[in-house]
Amino acid sequence: MVDNPLGVPVHDADEHWMRHALALAERAQREFDEIPVGAVLVGADGQLLGEGWNLNIAEHDPSAHAEIVAMRRGGKALANHRLVGSTLYVTLEPCAMCAMAIVHARVARVVYAASDPKTGACGGVFDLLGDPRHNHRVEIHGGVLAKEASLRLTNYFRAKRGKPLLLLEDHPDGT
Repeated sequence: MVDNPLGVPVHDADEHWMRHALALAERAQREFDEIPVGAVLVGADGQLLGEGWNLNIAEHDPSAHAEIVAMRRGGKALANHRLVGSTLYVTLEPCAMCAMAIVHARVARVVYAASDPKTGACGGVFDLLGDPRHNHRVEIHGGVLAKEASLRLTNYFRAKRGKPLLLLEDHPDGT
């Protein structure tokens, strides 16, 4: 298995950064009562460039999805709108808006946890990142810590509806 700048196998790095994104998702829910989605943008050198969580409700901004927030912060850190060579870790499959921002920013790779069966644009409902008509290709890797991310999202909506929360072993994706 190929090592990355963290000095660990690639899959271990994916899990490391996804756990960071999951912690940001938890923060979104706890501090802002936002839908718990977190995102981390990591540069080609393995360094953190930006992080974010959903802020669209708190900021009254329909574009303030976790991915967009992380990419905005990454762009500021690099002083560039192009995020060439970067990897975006996100706890939920990006939507169409975020997917196209990823293409325009020239993100190299997207790693996501839970699939989004309603608005996923990385192969779930649409495959915008894989569309061969784009002049930039994005590598996609889904399912990293998917059970944890899916359970957090499910429990967020269950709590909003006054339903009992599920444990990982009770969750449909927990098998």
